[in-house]
Amino acid sequence: MWVLGAAGSVVGEAVAGEAAAAASSERASCTSAQQFIAGDCSLTWNGITLYGAYDIGLGWVSHGLPENGYNYEGESLVNRNGQGSRLLIAPNNLSQTGVGLKARVEFLAGWSVVFNASTGINPQSGQLANMLATNTTNNGLPRSSYSITGDGARAGQAINDELFGGVAAEQLGTLTFGRQRALGTDAMLAYDPAGGAYAFSYIGYNGTMAGGGDTEDTRWDEALKYRLAWGPVHLGAMYKFVDGSGGCYTGESTWTAATCTAEQAHNDAYGVALGGEYRRLAAELVYQHYNQAISVLNPLLGPQSATQPYQSTLNSINTHPITGTNLIDPSNSVYGIVTDNSALLIAARYAGAPVKLYAGYEHIRQTNPAHPLGVGAAAQGGYLLSGVEDDNLDAPKIVQIWWTGAKYAIDPRTDLTVAWYHQLQNDFRVPPECSASAGFRSSCSGTLNEVSLFADHHFNRRFDVYAGIAYSQVGGGLAIAIPHKPGVPYFHDNNTAPTIGGRFTF
Repeated sequence: MWVLGAAGSVVGEAVAGEAAAAASSERASCTSAQQFIAGDCSLTWNGITLYGAYDIGLGWVSHGLPENGYNYEGESLVNRNGQGSRLLIAPNNLSQTGVGLKARVEFLAGWSVVFNASTGINPQSGQLANMLATNTTNNGLPRSSYSITGDGARAGQAINDELFGGVAAEQLGTLTFGRQRALGTDAMLAYDPAGGAYAFSYIGYNGTMAGGGDTEDTRWDEALKYRLAWGPVHLGAMYKFVDGSGGCYTGESTWTAATCTAEQAHNDAYGVALGGEYRRLAAELVYQHYNQAISVLNPLLGPQSATQPYQSTLNSINTHPITGTNLIDPSNSVYGIVTDNSALLIAARYAGAPVKLYAGYEHIRQTNPAHPLGVGAAAQGGYLLSGVEDDNLDAPKIVQIWWTGAKYAIDPRTDLTVAWYHQLQNDFRVPPECSASAGFRSSCSGTLNEVSLFADHHFNRRFDVYAGIAYSQVGGGLAIAIPHKPGVPYFHDNNTAPTIGGRFTF
């Protein structure tokens, strides 16, 4: 089976072969253009390696929206605002298009300096990957006029994947500092049968699982990360330092800029991981906790959405609009729901021949934050919150995610992958009045399911083509588009998305 290694360090959520990517700098350096295109060499000079990927295709969706140049995930997953069928240019289906520079340079025997900088670019537009901008470009518009929107950790930063440096020792492990993938993201890449492919993987497309509750937390800024491999056992630990502003908060229904209390950020986070391998079997256990996690669900609703005033273009906290002058200009701002999140996941894979098997489970607990955020606090990419909800949950919200799948090697160059993903949330509405007659809200119990099937054929180590299909469906509270009474539902609760495309990696 051929392994595409170089793409791994670029793509973040959507990647196959990350372990091979780490080893790409150990391959022979390219000496000609022909060797670069057809061979297995790397673009390495004195331990510094340039790597990247370009991935684009064509897709059809049964319930989609016009594309947005900032969107890096395509439209394979059912969307709260999806409408009619359409044919689309589908970006980043197996891997995030992008470029990176990494280094591992020995300075003492057994000791090396390590570095990585990688960023995602959208092949359909040339824009930096920026999911927050998909919301701001739709601010104030009616839902029927939206282009595709979403949320994510890539938010237009110049280096939107990873930017870290550190030290590695053969016997002591690796310690790095900077913007880094969460331990949950690492586990998702290793134990998802689809390798986190946006077009065919729910846990790759939506970062709830990898981020331990919210997709913006698939990458942590200001983070220390430690990894150690000891024989068949490996462990990891991660800590994120507090950063940013806490904004200005009040619980009063009538408030002004003068009565709003300045808050402090308390958005530290920590995680631990323990895993091991025995013959063909591998497994990992990961725990993550993140304070003041932010989720952005929709663009700001504006004057044309008079029946839903709680996400107006006026500043608001806990759905209460400000009286008087705005604290910040809302034109390029977002509306955030804030929670404290804890997540425990376990995953395993069996590397048989010709079949590889994968399975995993995660339990996520979300509560209202112990320390509120206010207007002016920042989400990923520095986007300011002009609306904040710190009391969105009536009771603790429990999210459970299961997945399983298999990868079958038809021949040494062709893989066939099938995968199933399931998400279940509890009824955290008080009182628990959830039924078709009583009306569903986002606080009602709900389910999401996705199944996918795709084939991937490698012409060589650089170039492969793929084709497949994904089907997703939501129900109950997870089929509510706007999380407030009276509960505005999805336009359509399902989506069918066949995709074909090609990928070049180096």
